[in-house]
Amino acid sequence: MVIDLKESRAKIDKIDKEIASLFEERMKVATDVAAYKRSTGKKVFDPAREEEKIHALRELTQDEFNKTGIEDLFRQIMSISRKYQYKVLGSETNEILPFKQVDKLDVDKDTRIVCFGEHGAYTEQAMEEVFGTDITSMNRLSFKEVLETVANGEAKYGVIPIENTSTGGINDTYDLLLDYDITIVAEHVVKVEQALLGKQGAKVSDIKKVYSHPQGIMQCSKFIKEHNMESESYMSTSSAAKKVAEEDDISQGAIASTRAAKIFGLDVLEESINFESSNYTRFIIVTNQKVFLSNANKISLSFEIKHQAGALYNMLSNFYYNDLNLTKIESRPIENRNWEYQFFVDIEGNLNDPGVRNALACIRECAKELTILGNVRTK
Repeated sequence: MVIDLKESRAKIDKIDKEIASLFEERMKVATDVAAYKRSTGKKVFDPAREEEKIHALRELTQDEFNKTGIEDLFRQIMSISRKYQYKVLGSETNEILPFKQVDKLDVDKDTRIVCFGEHGAYTEQAMEEVFGTDITSMNRLSFKEVLETVANGEAKYGVIPIENTSTGGINDTYDLLLDYDITIVAEHVVKVEQALLGKQGAKVSDIKKVYSHPQGIMQCSKFIKEHNMESESYMSTSSAAKKVAEEDDISQGAIASTRAAKIFGLDVLEESINFESSNYTRFIIVTNQKVFLSNANKISLSFEIKHQAGALYNMLSNFYYNDLNLTKIESRPIENRNWEYQFFVDIEGNLNDPGVRNALACIRECAKELTILGNVRTK
């Protein structure tokens, strides 16, 4: 006997209305639960209670498929309930933001600012475009040294690259960000036009081996291959230019900026050799102070999640339920823990926004670790 489809759909519609009504009733009860937790100081997230509840619900059916479906359904319902409770509790749950709001960065001619690379580096260009030249600047030859210099207070601000439009995120930067108690307070984008530099009088055909930072080599990989050149990674593009300038070898070249060529007395053998004409690098400005600009509109976070099904979805859904736009996500493997990852995300918003505070409160309790890397202003 074939059952009429319209009749089946009518039954489903009736059941769905009952489910929706019961869901609303459940959420009203969640308001009472939030009020109780406010009065007692009890945490919203009670993982032991949720697991006990899931086990009991699974036992209500004998069908294995339905057991899995019921677990999935109620995990979502409980997750939504938590998000609602955080919204009800509001700012009273948000003691996770040890940040001070400022109208502008504190900078004068005596402010010490450190950047990555030798003189002539693109990072130095980014530093001067952000802070000007009337500052006390210093250079360090590794990302780690820059962050250490800021973390120990030797410099107030530091500038390092974090992402390139052609080659993606710079893994070394992501790996180091969590090793130091620093805050991202600003960012700046520079158009990168890599050039082939050589000894004075050299020609492109003379160059057999080029040196550059790994990013510079990747950005110019097609040019290197087309000219049958050997490449070798170096500390930075500007350090590579310095090396070529100091050594008496006309067959060596550097991939760096025309600015570096002027500083180290090299010839520009060919300009704009990166394979993407629209080649930009994003730099971050860091400090050891917990501050953010009042007009900041992008928040950078890092969190570690439990190694279980649905963990990432449940974490990211906090942004959705608080109407926050996720603009970027990166993952990095956690050292000595196979198949476990640290996630780095950017969301639109300001640390003062209620939706942001609600999302962070929920993430703090659900994540194994949460780090607010900074709140910056994007153009």
